[in-house]
Amino acid sequence: MVNQSKREYLAKIKDRYRRASKTGRSHILDEFCEVCGHHRKHAIRLLRADARTRHKHPGRPSLYGDIEIRVLESIWLNSDRPCSKRMSGMIRLWLPFYEIKHGDLDPQSREKLLNLKTRTLDRILEPIRKKHGARGLSGTQHGNYLKSSIPLKISHADVSEPGFVQADTVAHCGNSLDGSFVWSLTFTDILSGWTENGAVWNKGQHGVYKLLQTIENRLPFTLKGFHTDNGGEFINRHLHSYYRERATPVLMTRGRPGRKNDNPHVEQKNWTHVRLLLGYQRIEDETLVKDINALYEATGLFNNFFCSSTRLVFKERRGAKYYKRYDQPATPCERLLASDHINELQKTHLTDVLINLDPFKLRKQIDAKLKAILSRLR
Repeated sequence: MVNQSKREYLAKIKDRYRRASKTGRSHILDEFCEVCGHHRKHAIRLLRADARTRHKHPGRPSLYGDIEIRVLESIWLNSDRPCSKRMSGMIRLWLPFYEIKHGDLDPQSREKLLNLKTRTLDRILEPIRKKHGARGLSGTQHGNYLKSSIPLKISHADVSEPGFVQADTVAHCGNSLDGSFVWSLTFTDILSGWTENGAVWNKGQHGVYKLLQTIENRLPFTLKGFHTDNGGEFINRHLHSYYRERATPVLMTRGRPGRKNDNPHVEQKNWTHVRLLLGYQRIEDETLVKDINALYEATGLFNNFFCSSTRLVFKERRGAKYYKRYDQPATPCERLLASDHINELQKTHLTDVLINLDPFKLRKQIDAKLKAILSRLR
């Protein structure tokens, strides 16, 4: 019997099956199994399908309604779509500004949002991620000079104070590394996660050197260590002299050639702070460098003061699996304010800057600057 005939036969006997007595249902079931070749349990499910009450979402009803979901969606989108671990530490920072913009929430909703756990956030954000749902080329060319003078460093677990940074470049080259185009430089503090970005035309040694000076002047702490990959834009006499021949020398180290995991803190920022912003398209208009740098200054304030991150505090291998534990989510600014290695003047400056910022206004400024840049790339 073909499937269409089975469905027609099922439709005709279903009402008779429901009205029949227990013995009658047994006879109808025997007949149905013999005619259609179904297993008895499967036949029972088919005959009783519409009679059973089905819940769209089994289990107890959700504690979080449209109000809480709307707030979370707004914060998640405006904060550049962080993972749930990071976002759990950002809700308390963003909620007051959300209420200024959209009106006060009732105390019950506010309490629910402030007490959200990471796994609950994952469940709530799953449909939001689906609703709002390539890799680039590597431009690292190994420097041939001074490698013997710059020591290798593989692990950064010994870093206990701000000032030890990792740096890397990102090529906005599209599908080809030929010709001239814009490069982004990412500068990340290992302890706090404080990140600064800048743009430069090509990645000549002198241009990168000047950009590094500009970025260092924006840092809220003293530079003590500088770790990079083996690219020639970093491994050169220009930069080596700049960091070593100062009153307080900066420790310069490098990772192993071809090992991105030796530079993990900055590699992840290349994605969250550069690629999510400008994508993988080719930028070969030199006049855009100034606008991109202005964009990076705004995103620096946004990410360093209002976007939380977590730090790995424990890692152990048990058999074939690694077990990891992370600290509580905190923004780079909060980590610096909690550090004993930042003096009171630096902490006062950070607090003054924080008081005068609004993440939703910053998000609006960033979107406007980004829109102006992307319109010139089309």
